Amino acid sequence: MANILFYISLFLIWLMLLYHMFLAQGGYLHFKKFSKVIPEWEKKMEGDLPFVSIFIPAHNEAVVIAQTLKAMVRLTYPKDCLEVILICDNCSDNTKEIGESFAKDYPFIKIIETEGPYKGRGKSTALNYALLHCKGEIIAVYDADNTPEKKAVWYLVMGLLNDSKAAAMVGKFRVINATKTWLTHFINIETICFQWMAQAGRWNWFGIATIPGTNFAIRREIIEELGGWDESAMAEDTELTIRVYNLGYHIRFFPAAITWEQEPEVLGVWWRQRTRWARGNQYVVLKFLGKLFSMKQKRIMFDIFYFFFTYFLFFFGVIISNGIFIVNFFVDLNLSIGNVAVVLWGLAFLLFLTEVMIALSIEKDQLTFKNILYVIAMYFTYSQMWILLVIYSLFLEIKRVIFKEEHKWYKTERFTIKGGK
Repeated sequence: MANILFYISLFLIWLMLLYHMFLAQGGYLHFKKFSKVIPEWEKKMEGDLPFVSIFIPAHNEAVVIAQTLKAMVRLTYPKDCLEVILICDNCSDNTKEIGESFAKDYPFIKIIETEGPYKGRGKSTALNYALLHCKGEIIAVYDADNTPEKKAVWYLVMGLLNDSKAAAMVGKFRVINATKTWLTHFINIETICFQWMAQAGRWNWFGIATIPGTNFAIRREIIEELGGWDESAMAEDTELTIRVYNLGYHIRFFPAAITWEQEPEVLGVWWRQRTRWARGNQYVVLKFLGKLFSMKQKRIMFDIFYFFFTYFLFFFGVIISNGIFIVNFFVDLNLSIGNVAVVLWGLAFLLFLTEVMIALSIEKDQLTFKNILYVIAMYFTYSQMWILLVIYSLFLEIKRVIFKEEHKWYKTERFTIKGGK
């Protein structure tokens, strides 16, 4: 029995590793060609431009909101076609006052406060509230810790104007505090891999990308047709992605639109944030798994299965293989695979290192000797923490379903950043 379980777990692990290598190659191909369309696409930006509403959901964001609003002021998108809506959601600090100080000098910046059933219920509810109070044809969303580059919104709108089948255009995000701590070094590497493997790779091979929580633009008519954001979803971006595809549209990854965001600098903040993400994605998988074969857009079935594989099967394989390997030190399980297991683990590590290095090579100044050392350390520490986190998240999600608990939104703690982009 131990041999069978061990072979199954190795198969699941290697299947995921090979798939990510495939995605890394797709990401590199997308990197080489995505910017070639820009000269032609810019021609549609010469006439009347659509009105854009930028939503910034904020709950006690006084530490970072001034820097974010400064970035909004610097945007090159015409200000007569733009409104920036700061959504103060049950704030007890001076987030609103900071926003109002900007609104006095810049009429395109507006401050609203959630009220009634919309107050204090999390990001999705705040976004739905803003949807009732905006006038844009296109809705863009940025988290309160984001500093988009000057042309970020310009590029997002450009993509939508040139791709009629795209319901949403998503940009790239980078880590502004990447070198602050050992944890932010790991997150920076993780983020780069996500951009060029999960986003660019899937777009290149399958025409699939995921709406992130920030730096994306969506057509207003689409989000209204879908009934807004799911207020029960802790990963509202992933949930919205699946509904958009099922409507018959696609989501395009356009890395010319860049934003810089703050990441957790201490382990406790990271754990709570990533737990919310994992629980959110587990919720999405369970919500749509039963509807897998009835969905109109068949290619999104592949993505739902990918999330199911990632948050259930793959981690099951890792846990089983690690468990058997440890138990075999104390109890002879008569594993027939013998030394082959050591070779496979060694090859798996080399494959992991290779695919991460491909992703790092795409970003300027990221494929460094120092980062390679961080990748090696990441394999034995950060990646293993993810295993524990997913187990813990699954436990919480099962408990929530059994006891019919409501989702509780955790707001990521912010830190003061000097300088930045």
